[in-house]
Amino acid sequence: MYINFVFKENKYNNIAKWLLLITFLVGLMIFVGGLTRLTDSGLSITKWNLFSGILPPFSIEKWEKTFSLYKEIPEYYLKNSSMTLSEFKVIFWWEYAHRLLGRIIGIFYIVPLFYFTIKKKLKRNTLFSLYIILLLILLQGFVGWYMVVSGLTEKTDVSHYRLSLHLTLAFIIYIILFWNFLRYKYVNTSQSYSMLPKYILVFFLVIILIQISIGALVSGLDAGQIYNSWPLMNSSYYPDDSNLRILFSPQAFEIPSVVQFIHRNIAYFIFIFYLFILYTIVKNDKLKNLKGIALLIFVLLFIQILLGIFTILSGTNIVLASLHQMGSIFLVTAYLILIFRNSKIN
Repeated sequence: MYINFVFKENKYNNIAKWLLLITFLVGLMIFVGGLTRLTDSGLSITKWNLFSGILPPFSIEKWEKTFSLYKEIPEYYLKNSSMTLSEFKVIFWWEYAHRLLGRIIGIFYIVPLFYFTIKKKLKRNTLFSLYIILLLILLQGFVGWYMVVSGLTEKTDVSHYRLSLHLTLAFIIYIILFWNFLRYKYVNTSQSYSMLPKYILVFFLVIILIQISIGALVSGLDAGQIYNSWPLMNSSYYPDDSNLRILFSPQAFEIPSVVQFIHRNIAYFIFIFYLFILYTIVKNDKLKNLKGIALLIFVLLFIQILLGIFTILSGTNIVLASLHQMGSIFLVTAYLILIFRNSKIN
């Protein structure tokens, strides 16, 4: 007997569709946010106007005013002093799309959540996690601005630590959302006789989140633009511009080459560890309900590693880098399905 994952009509279908929509929007938000970073667009809007900022500039006067605010920050006069208004509009629209998506997610989540709560449509055992998501979405808005502020005064880029926090929190929201979608969509499913130990699967998910966080540090430090070779970093395994002792100190996360080294090696660990999980599933006939999704994850993981290698070799080509980030969304999604299929369903 194994978990049957056939779509069936149930009384929670509308809630499941709502959660799937929000999950999709958060995934889109992560993708657009990655492109906002890769195009250096994140500091183009220097004010946080929660309500009045919904509308973009329409007149030439408003565009000039918005551009003049950008001219006051270090990124402009230290890096982009020759930028024209037309060029500014390109980076503005990326950041505007990112912020607009954030507002849409907030509205699309809060209003239905309160409606379903008042109508008592939600399962009691999910209320806590659904309202935790609400708090995390509100916190994410603050963290986003907290990140932007770090690049408006002395630096020409945002803090890579705050960027990492912002991305990691986005993935945590995505994970909780998608997990709740699965709980509402797939009800009345049978239980499997044999399961993988949950601690192994959860540990692997934590490692993926750590890798995503380190990846954000790589992006924030532009660490992908150095040591554009693989498997070695130029001619050595460890970067030759750093002492090995630094790897074991807090300073390691300040040095681009060391951060890239850490990101590479966590990827190797993830691949080897997943081979162990895959082998355990394939050799056990009682886990046959997991084999299909487990093999899909292997393919996604392999593609993700290839994209990471090609991104490094290309010196962070924007298309490859954005595909690499999108790959992490697909990988996390598939892995959550694996965990869910391995779980006992209430």
